[in-house]
Amino acid sequence: MTGNLKKLAVCAVVAFGGVAMAQDQAAEAPAREPVKAPSGDAVKTTWDYFYKGQGQGPVLVEAKLCTEVAKDGPNKFECITEVAPEGVKANTSVMVWQSYLVPQGDSIEDLMVQVKQGNVVRETKDVKVKGDGWRARQWTGVRLSKPGDWSVVIMRGEQVLKTFNVKVL
Repeated sequence: MTGNLKKLAVCAVVAFGGVAMAQDQAAEAPAREPVKAPSGDAVKTTWDYFYKGQGQGPVLVEAKLCTEVAKDGPNKFECITEVAPEGVKANTSVMVWQSYLVPQGDSIEDLMVQVKQGNVVRETKDVKVKGDGWRARQWTGVRLSKPGDWSVVIMRGEQVLKTFNVKVL
């Protein structure tokens, strides 16, 4: 009798375990919000730039100051925790997460991230991106070492593409 009970228990686990696992995975998956479809003109302009815009440089599509970038899962390589508006503690490492549209085949090597405390430049890091696909993502780690008002600036040559102001506590 106990042998039959064991077999019945194993069958129940096999039969219902998959359903339970599917429910767990469904519960973990983030809800997807509807995304607005771009206009045909917007798509054509993007295609034209990607396929025919060689030599014109990158387009900074999005940039965030993050404390965490996902290493795997559905949000792999995405900024998942942004720096809070109230700032960060001294000696915090943050990542300057960047997403670019780079014309197909181009290699951009004149981007940089500059970190300033007040008006004093504390660090400058080179950034390189390639037009291998629709989106070139890059995150550059920097350390905000002392309390005060800081700025993190994404630049291409002398041109400022984006500035983040950060309070370091």
